[in-house]
Amino acid sequence: MTLKRVILGILTAIAIALVGLSLVASWNQPQIQSRLELYQTNLLLHASEWQGENNQSANLSSARNNIVGADPLNTALTQYQAARDSTWKTLEKTQAQFKAIQPTIASNSEDGNLKLAQQNALSESVNQQSTLQNELDLRLGILQVSSGKTEAALQTWNNLVDRYKTQIDDAPSAATAQVLTGIWSNPAQLLPDAEPRIQKSLDGWFRYRALAQLYKLQERSKDLVALQVAEQATAEQAVEKLAIIVGVPAISLCIGTVLLVGLTVQWLFQRKRLDTAGSGPLLARNASLTWDVPWDGEIVWQVLVVGFFFVGQILIPYLLLPVSLAVLKLNPATFDPRDKAFYIFATYLLLSAGGLSVLYFSVKSFLPLPEGWFRINWRGNWFLWGFGGYFVALPLVVLVSLINQQFWQGQGGSNPILPIVLEGRDNVALVVFFGTAAIAAPVFEEIVFRGFLLPSLTRYLPVWGAIAASAFLFAVAHLSVSEILPLATLGAVLGFVYTRSRNLLAPMLLHSLWNSGTLLSLFLLGGGAS
Repeated sequence: MTLKRVILGILTAIAIALVGLSLVASWNQPQIQSRLELYQTNLLLHASEWQGENNQSANLSSARNNIVGADPLNTALTQYQAARDSTWKTLEKTQAQFKAIQPTIASNSEDGNLKLAQQNALSESVNQQSTLQNELDLRLGILQVSSGKTEAALQTWNNLVDRYKTQIDDAPSAATAQVLTGIWSNPAQLLPDAEPRIQKSLDGWFRYRALAQLYKLQERSKDLVALQVAEQATAEQAVEKLAIIVGVPAISLCIGTVLLVGLTVQWLFQRKRLDTAGSGPLLARNASLTWDVPWDGEIVWQVLVVGFFFVGQILIPYLLLPVSLAVLKLNPATFDPRDKAFYIFATYLLLSAGGLSVLYFSVKSFLPLPEGWFRINWRGNWFLWGFGGYFVALPLVVLVSLINQQFWQGQGGSNPILPIVLEGRDNVALVVFFGTAAIAAPVFEEIVFRGFLLPSLTRYLPVWGAIAASAFLFAVAHLSVSEILPLATLGAVLGFVYTRSRNLLAPMLLHSLWNSGTLLSLFLLGGGAS
């Protein structure tokens, strides 16, 4: 038993170190939320081009006017300027950190190797942020010139060119900035590679505006008409997608707010009728009814450290997958979105199988378990609890996320799956991602965090304390420091739904609805902005 605790202690220290390093590494990474806002702005710009002359499109025309607003160009300009300024500040900070750590790397000691790894990570972050800044400058200039601020646009592009004076040929964004400067100068200066440069460096509405200006200068009327027809089709689709992206969450938020207010009022006025056996106010049902926990904290410790963190953070990524990929001669760095989707799905299945195996063997000696453990009952009101919990979670998580955004200012990292879905255009990959995020993840994570961890903690904590503790660990396990508060809020709702319904199907449904909604929004935003 002593040896077992020593091993658990060592694994715990390693797990804490790896989780801590992952959270620190996410500190300066961009949030997916900041990118989502820009993608939605790109859709908004497409929608603003739609003329809606067809009488059959009256509903879409009304939706367009409500969604786009009075001055979409100015709104987009403000948002891109804020994104560019935020990226610039982050880049300056990261560059300062990179310069500060360089002189300290002087030996092959363990400390020197750690600092070298930090330097490599900072160098990669600098490159990513520089590339993003260049892309934002290109787009910001097009927004400025489209808003009548031609001089400001030319200055924006010239600043980009000046940063790469001696390496224009190796800097695609700078070369494209020269092209844009030429076609909007007076008189215009058309470079021979103008069109391929624009096609390569720009997409969506920004490519449309740049190509339209180029075709006008080159007097290519047929190409200009074809471009405008294609943009009208894209613009109409953008209105439809924005109606879904904006309208569905807005309706859900209203439903959730009404439910939340109604349940709170019911709880306030009926607290005297609390009944832990299941009657009384809905919010109070099973409020203090704990589980009969046959094991102690060491089993909980073992399942979390070995079954979740060790398997997921060490065994699979550092041992099983590298060996498997070496045997198959595969390189994940070369994977396309479909390959990445299958790779992530396979990885998650391995993680789930390993984690659930550790859980089973940890509690095997206590079988048969007391009543209420890992309860899955297809009858009852679990469906209502799942949907109701989803609607209630929306306003709570949105409110916490808005506050959270003010603190992180677009930094702090995100789930690595989300950018792949956002930038992918492969329907097969989307289906595989759906299988991972909307089926596999809810089943595995709800069994571990709500089915096992939360009830186990009621041996030492009141039900509300167990909900809070399990929600916090659930958030930390996602390894993005900026998402801890929103995910902890979601985890608390998941825990609340489970403790009240006493049926794992309820939080699984809630979790699946949440992830499905996120995937759908990412797919619509990514597909519609290009």
